[in-house]
Amino acid sequence: MAETFLFDIAERVLAKIVHLSVYEVRLAFNAKTDLKKLEDTMISIKAVLLDAERQQHQNEKLRLCMWKLRDIFYDAEDVIDDFKCEALRKQDAFNHPNINNLKVRVLGSCCLPLSFSLKMSHKIKDINGRLGELATEWNSFDLRQCSDNRHVFRRETISFVHSSDVIGRDEDKENIIGMLMEPSAERSVPVIPIVGLGGLGKTTLAQLVYNDDRVTSLFPLKIWICVSEEFDLSRLFKLIIQSVNAEVRCDDLTLEALQARLRSLLNDRKFLLVLDDVWNENQAKWVELRNVLRSTDGFSPSKIIVTTRSLKVASIMSSIPPYLLKGLPLEDCLTLFIKWAFNDGEERHYPNLVRIGEEIVKKCKGVPLAVRTLGSLLFQKTGESDWIYIRESEIWRLEQHENDILPVLKLSYNHLPSHLQRCLAFLSLYKKDEIYYSDRVIRLWMANGLLEHPKQNQKWEDVGKRYLNELLSRCLIEKEKDFGLDFNFKMHDLVHDLALDVSQKECKTVNSKTEMVDENVRHLLLCDQKLVEVPRVLEEMKNVRTVIIQAASKRPKRSEIVDKSLINLCVSNFKYLRALELTDSPLTALPNSIGTLKHLRDLDLARCEDIQKLPSSFYKLRSLQSLNLGGTYLKQLPDSVQRLIELTHLEITIKECLPEGMQYLKSLRTLFLNLPRLLLQGSSSTLQQLQISWCENLSVLPAWLLNLTSLHKLKIVGCINLSALPEGIDLLSNLRELTIDGCPELCRRYRRNRGEDWHKIAHIQKVVIEDEEWVCGMKCEDGDG
Repeated sequence: MAETFLFDIAERVLAKIVHLSVYEVRLAFNAKTDLKKLEDTMISIKAVLLDAERQQHQNEKLRLCMWKLRDIFYDAEDVIDDFKCEALRKQDAFNHPNINNLKVRVLGSCCLPLSFSLKMSHKIKDINGRLGELATEWNSFDLRQCSDNRHVFRRETISFVHSSDVIGRDEDKENIIGMLMEPSAERSVPVIPIVGLGGLGKTTLAQLVYNDDRVTSLFPLKIWICVSEEFDLSRLFKLIIQSVNAEVRCDDLTLEALQARLRSLLNDRKFLLVLDDVWNENQAKWVELRNVLRSTDGFSPSKIIVTTRSLKVASIMSSIPPYLLKGLPLEDCLTLFIKWAFNDGEERHYPNLVRIGEEIVKKCKGVPLAVRTLGSLLFQKTGESDWIYIRESEIWRLEQHENDILPVLKLSYNHLPSHLQRCLAFLSLYKKDEIYYSDRVIRLWMANGLLEHPKQNQKWEDVGKRYLNELLSRCLIEKEKDFGLDFNFKMHDLVHDLALDVSQKECKTVNSKTEMVDENVRHLLLCDQKLVEVPRVLEEMKNVRTVIIQAASKRPKRSEIVDKSLINLCVSNFKYLRALELTDSPLTALPNSIGTLKHLRDLDLARCEDIQKLPSSFYKLRSLQSLNLGGTYLKQLPDSVQRLIELTHLEITIKECLPEGMQYLKSLRTLFLNLPRLLLQGSSSTLQQLQISWCENLSVLPAWLLNLTSLHKLKIVGCINLSALPEGIDLLSNLRELTIDGCPELCRRYRRNRGEDWHKIAHIQKVVIEDEEWVCGMKCEDGDG
């Protein structure tokens, strides 16, 4: 079901109001009272939003009211961002006076600020009026302020399973039993964590182990506890006590009495305890339980098995590396599917359905619960049309019951903090099987205001990396490769289905067959090589914040018409556009009107090889934080690029020298350089990350590199003729991370503990050297060019 993300949107808007600069507030002097009223109203609404989120699924009127609030909050965010845009415009006008803006400097805070303030006052009054119109309806729901315990839920499991019902887990079972048989070397009860995505079969594997005869012989006492909801010690003590001795009455006992009773029952007994479906990330609670269970003398012969979806939970509860459960092979999935879709032996009469079933099973990507869900949907259905419908349908669109795959995965989503829910949903804007790049995802999150405000000494990128690490630890994304400065990752198709489900009214993929798009959708992905014109369904939209044109390896040349039309649509309709991605576009130029997109924060023109220069209005994109011009082969950047004072990330390939004025890019922290011919001086003194890539003719790095005193990370990739780092590299005292990849001579000279110049970089905290061959920017497999 589509989510409103209302709580997180409210938090972000309120945070923006709080963080308005003194100058930005001064611009709102005519709207201060209205702005304060908006803030107070949003605070009061946010206070009861958690209760509203609980009740919305049983109250359609409430749900519709929440959707109206979402759109009002979004509009409020746009207005607040207008103050930032105006402040940037005035700062630029002051720093770069000319005949056209001289009046601004002379009049100071008279006419133009008053005009802007009145305009903003009207906009905020309008938003307050819309909130007022909803007030009667909102108050009628009698919502209460409550604590954030949205993540508490109950899911019961039992210890028994028929081994004949389980397919493809014999090897995993033997591996876990082998770990149980290993002798213990500590007083604390050893914990074996089984970790994996929801629906992979962690509980089933634990059941298989629990019921194995060898395990029963090894552990005279076996205890199965489904933890599931909040990790409440009193509840867990009671469950364990009653599992050991059902006759013991403990309902009225204090926590102290409960732990004493439990210790007496377990004293000198060898036991196996299974804690199924654990979500607790509070280490203190686990330590309290562990201390009650630990042996009073000598090494503990007992063992604990924990099943969890979280690597963080596993690390808290155990020093043993987690057992990472993988998906089932296709053959086993097909066997399981047939077991659920047919009565015994019935499949022999329907070879045509089995062939379709093979394609259905591939959609499940090895997740047994997904196989069972789809098999169950087709049980006793022998019409080929029913099977084709399931094959052609997205899993998230199919009807499902409480214990089917999407509801089970939804538990992982529900357990996320609100800010992570929205960020995960945003990842639905990529196609299935897409490789995600961490730096790109973070920049898109930043552009759309999805990140919490950084704490002291943190950057926005640090917040984004923390978010990704949390999603990694919860098994919702999986890291593919770490590149030092960043990494790429993938998302299981079923998690992608979950993201599509919750983001239905937030993100939309559009192609030539799309007939309808909700007018309030904020993020668009266009991915169809057959597009010959911009889909008409987009022409009525006004609130779009992200537009991504999916790169295609063989896009027809006529798609330049589509891209031109799309740019014009963005300029005319999407006034609050935050991110625009046109990678691999056949565009030959950007229109001068692009300068009107004053809210644009992220522009990706990577590999737009036919664009040779930027329009003269480019400097008006004053909110721009990230600009990717890699592979565009610009002849030069306009000098006015120095006016992009918010720019923190620049990736660039140019044929000539870096333009004058780049030293004025005061916010620039990350620079990716791809300069086939020349590399000349002019980087910002605030630069923290520098990547130099694919400079095949580069033989020496410039001396000015040593002037980058704020540099934290340096990455050099594919510079095959580069022979040495500059003398005095040790003077870069802030350099904490160095990556050298595909640079044969550099790799040889600076190899850890063996290279002749290793001592020159040994002081750097993290050094990554990968001696791999490169040809034209592509890695060669097995060194074969």
